Amino acid sequence: MAISKTAKRKKIHLRIRKRINGVAAKPRLSVFRSNKFIYCQLIDDATGTTLAAANSTDASVDKSGNKVDQAKSVGKLIADRAKAANITEAFFDRSGYLYHGRVKALAEGARENGLKL
Repeated sequence: MAISKTAKRKKIHLRIRKRINGVAAKPRLSVFRSNKFIYCQLIDDATGTTLAAANSTDASVDKSGNKVDQAKSVGKLIADRAKAANITEAFFDRSGYLYHGRVKALAEGARENGLKL
């Protein structure tokens, strides 16, 4: 029986999550990619709280470009919000997605604005 695409992604995500664990000093930057939008949040796994979040539905994200451009601006936005929360570095959790396209653009946008991944 064939395994669905989402089941494969979740299996890969569990494999990644075995190694990545965010704390308050260095939280986990988790990414979720839907067909239309991209979402990310900085998570402290020790307390189970979200320290900062950003997504492509935010009013401050430029919607004039394509989805890759929007993902890059979401990365810049999360880096700005991380600075406001006194966070300088984070673990990048690609959530089972390939490090390519929108996921890569989000990471590069965050790095450009000073967040160490």
